[in-house]
Amino acid sequence: MSEIKTQEFRIEHDSMGEVRVPLDATWQAQTQRAVENFPISGQRVAPSLIVALAAIKSEAARVNAELNVLPGDIANALSVAADRVVAGEYADQFPVDVFQTGSGTSTNMNVNEVLASLATSSLDSQVVSPNDHANASQSSNDVFPSAIRVAAAREISVALVPSLQGLALALENKMTEFADVVKAGRTHLMDATPVTLGQEFSGYAAAVRYGIERLHAAMSRLCELPLGGTAVGTGINAPREFAPKVIARLASRFSLPLIEARNHFEAQGTCDALSEMSAVTRTVALSLYKIANDLRWMSSGPRCGLGEIHLPDLQPGSSIMPGKVNPVVPEAVCQVVAQVIGNDAAVAFGASAGNFELNVMLPVVARNLLESIGLLGAVSDLLTKKCIVGITANVEKCEKYALSSPSIGTALNPYIGYEAAARVIKKSLEQEKDLRTVVLEEGLLTPEQVDKALNVQDMTKGGFLR
Repeated sequence: MSEIKTQEFRIEHDSMGEVRVPLDATWQAQTQRAVENFPISGQRVAPSLIVALAAIKSEAARVNAELNVLPGDIANALSVAADRVVAGEYADQFPVDVFQTGSGTSTNMNVNEVLASLATSSLDSQVVSPNDHANASQSSNDVFPSAIRVAAAREISVALVPSLQGLALALENKMTEFADVVKAGRTHLMDATPVTLGQEFSGYAAAVRYGIERLHAAMSRLCELPLGGTAVGTGINAPREFAPKVIARLASRFSLPLIEARNHFEAQGTCDALSEMSAVTRTVALSLYKIANDLRWMSSGPRCGLGEIHLPDLQPGSSIMPGKVNPVVPEAVCQVVAQVIGNDAAVAFGASAGNFELNVMLPVVARNLLESIGLLGAVSDLLTKKCIVGITANVEKCEKYALSSPSIGTALNPYIGYEAAARVIKKSLEQEKDLRTVVLEEGLLTPEQVDKALNVQDMTKGGFLR
């Protein structure tokens, strides 16, 4: 019979009194109160946000020493501790639920307390305070939204954009590979004039490239940090030089175009920049949804669908139907898109909660924006490596569909007019004859003219086929 270990505690104090904290925890009283107050989802704040907070604390400590706000030894101990958190140490010491106080104060104090404990343990006789030292020249109200912006900008720069660039390149490679593969165009899911498979893939690649452009366009506003505004945007208790110096160090540290907010009251009272970036992630997601669904349609079959392309076979598709293989990666993409759209709705609602000098839904805004960025980066990489690079075209079937589409009769308009072309198309469908035969039977064009008019390869190039 296994032994049940009894948890041991220590007594910590804060401005509200005594709190029992697990003996082996590096957090202190305020974190423990938050753990007990918010047993809601079991979801913790995103690691990328903790890293961003710790990085801000590291640079803040060093700047506070430069400005004589903190003693050098305390500042150095805090900075070293924060850098260890940035490196991934103590990741289990941030237990606060993501659904917490709306300013993110619980998580800010969680980081402050962990850093203060680590700094205290590294000094011989000094006690480092989570409020007076780790939080010097700061408030949760400017630090936490700054950390959200830094975390989002980092994840976009190092993960999402590179994944989208890889996807765009893979689509462009397929665009070149399929440049001469003629297929039936489709509008309203009905036959339309021919396109090449390469032209379709060029559209997919362009959509992804435009998504990258949109991310870059929104980045400048995302990278305006409210740091230095402290409690309400006025900057009380922070030296004027504090924010510019810390932000410059962060910009260099992460190679990001970070600047101080042009207006601290806007930056702390709204989440407009976060909402804008969330909307951009939704737009990127919608592009991926269109691509994934087109791939599903074109690969449908193998006998009773379109079967114009073949996606890589990755796993059995049915627990009951032998030999069935499904487009699992595009399906995963579509599910991610559904989540991103839901996340954006949560961000938009949260961003509307800016009352006077502070938005009080910052943690949920951060949670959903950062999840969207992470999901899109991961699924874009998956789509590239597990699907796009392995796509092959069924050239014969594509050409067959193109030639059998009644919409190629559109090219007859310049020769015989819209009404006559419509009549010929209807007759070909009723009599199950190809258009060329019907046109020649009615003596509307010479064989040379009809062959030129109904050249499906030339139709993909636009213009008059005369």
